[in-house]
Amino acid sequence: MSLPSNVHISNHPCLKGKLSRLRSKSTHSREVKSLINDIATILGCEALATALTAHDGPKDETPIGYEYTTTTVQPEALSIVPILRSGLGMVEAIQNLLPEPVPVHHLGLYREPSTLEPVEYYNNLPHHIPSSSNVPGTNASSLAIVVDPVIATGGTCAAAIQTLKEWGVKRIIVLSVIAAADGVRRAAEEWPEAVEIWVAGVDAELTPNGMLKPGVGDVGDRLFLTIGK
Repeated sequence: MSLPSNVHISNHPCLKGKLSRLRSKSTHSREVKSLINDIATILGCEALATALTAHDGPKDETPIGYEYTTTTVQPEALSIVPILRSGLGMVEAIQNLLPEPVPVHHLGLYREPSTLEPVEYYNNLPHHIPSSSNVPGTNASSLAIVVDPVIATGGTCAAAIQTLKEWGVKRIIVLSVIAAADGVRRAAEEWPEAVEIWVAGVDAELTPNGMLKPGVGDVGDRLFLTIGK
């Protein structure tokens, strides 16, 4: 399968096993939540190892009185951007990986049923704050970490990338549990010089209504017990 160079598919054996379990229709909601969290953790470790750098920070002291040099992570201006609603299932994993708290900015996008194109219904990026503001979390991030479990047609991911680019983000990492081949190509080509996409697996096909085949079903419905709504 030929994919753009900025698309990375994890080969971690544990991740592959967890993705297999997630695909099963017998996996209940509580386990779905746990699997999404675990997969996000593994993907986050792999992606952030290439996106962040460690630098010496100020001096500190250990509990038994020895001085040491602390470590800081750069870039410091980070944010997590979950795509509502299923992206919420990946936020905690990335928060736990990062050594310091970072802002979480939510984007709400849904697919219009007849065209399968994205429609934005919620955006809490702080557009109203002047770029000179010194208030933490109000300026555009140097690096935005977009979390969305499924990339299907790629329209939603591409729209999120474009929104963040217009906001002023310098680089974007997209973390997704699974993607359709054509969809992840579309997303990767939206801003190839600044976007890296990390996925646990890629499916070759979509169903006529835009679901991955074989896929993992509707992750939002599975997480929030709204199947059959």
